[in-house]
Amino acid sequence: MNTIQADARSTGRRAAHSPAFELLARLGFVARGVIYATIGLLAIQVAIHSSNEKTNQRGAMQSIEEQPFGHWLLVAVAVGLGGYALWRFVQAFFGHGPEGGGDSSKMGRVVATASGVSYAVMCALAVAILLGSASQSSSTPQTSAAGVLGWPEGQWIVGAAGAIFIAVALYQGYKGLSRKFLEEDKTDQMGPATRRWITAIGVVGHLARMVAFGLIGVFIVKAALDYAPSKAVGLDGALSKLAHQTYGEALLFVVAAGLVAFGVYSIADARYRRI
Repeated sequence: MNTIQADARSTGRRAAHSPAFELLARLGFVARGVIYATIGLLAIQVAIHSSNEKTNQRGAMQSIEEQPFGHWLLVAVAVGLGGYALWRFVQAFFGHGPEGGGDSSKMGRVVATASGVSYAVMCALAVAILLGSASQSSSTPQTSAAGVLGWPEGQWIVGAAGAIFIAVALYQGYKGLSRKFLEEDKTDQMGPATRRWITAIGVVGHLARMVAFGLIGVFIVKAALDYAPSKAVGLDGALSKLAHQTYGEALLFVVAAGLVAFGVYSIADARYRRI
């Protein structure tokens, strides 16, 4: 059995070090960037025109498909999201990618696994939209929270999920303010000007993610504390609630611009990230 496992691990390493795998992983960064930039642009439309655009992953993908050649662009996005998920699973399994990217600690592997699952789900959503089978009646944060709250210890589970979002938000803020995200890049291959603008959009983008994930986490925790599934929201709900605060449209515009910045940063990272 050990021999079989060793052979499987060796085969996996060879596959992960192939040019095709690297290309797929880098396409994943482009796909992630396109999704975030599209969500940000849709949110800017909401802030400026008070439109009813869906500012979440589904809305972004549907918006992409509606563009000229959008079907084929969404195919590329789906492939890229699948590639990104695969890269994260490789990091979780080996503790690092073929170029040393990743965190080999136990927590790092857990984070990589969770990220891989998240982007695999997004890939599946893109495929469902391409096949015309993505229903608007699919599971929502409210229905998911309602189901879990009915379980034994359901309030604790929902509250823990919200706490995880808040923890992720704080980590995004830490990465942005400390510029720790640059440690994952080949900064030695950047010129001074390139490093300055990638640093700037990286900081802004990570802080925007902090706000978005933090809002989601806060509303999920509130849903658990109040035993009220209707208070749980996803990304679109979090941005919508932000827009209804004092100076909400201006705040939404700033966060939306930050999400666009993160999208641009992610696309640039396709060139410089250590895979």
